[in-house]
Amino acid sequence: MSEVPFHYVDLRAFCYGTEDEVRVADALRHFLPEDVELERAESEGHLGDRIVVLSARVERADEMRHVLGQLRDGADIERIREELDQRVDDNCSLFVHLDKQEAFLGDAQLGDGIALRAKVEAYPANKEAAVENAREALS
Repeated sequence: MSEVPFHYVDLRAFCYGTEDEVRVADALRHFLPEDVELERAESEGHLGDRIVVLSARVERADEMRHVLGQLRDGADIERIREELDQRVDDNCSLFVHLDKQEAFLGDAQLGDGIALRAKVEAYPANKEAAVENAREALS
């Protein structure tokens, strides 16, 4: 895949009070190139508990290829491709949720804990074109 049909890829994970922030950061970094920095924001839950939001955005083609490669290496890519009509919204964004624990262990599996959002390039900018471009990128 020489061209990457995405404008950017965002990754985000929440670190709750019962979790080790370093381990959550390591899980998120499983998908990222080494030189990409994580952003950190502190928040508060409904009951006053501390929540740290860790996130990163990659915009360069090589960085996006790395993220997609990590996704392809582990996640059920055929299932993702079959569900693209449900995973791509009307704003041409692709959504995939990944298992945080599996990512910490070095694997990419569908699950909960890490949210991946990729803005799909589509001309014209409509869902159908975005689904087709995402399908090709995930082949």
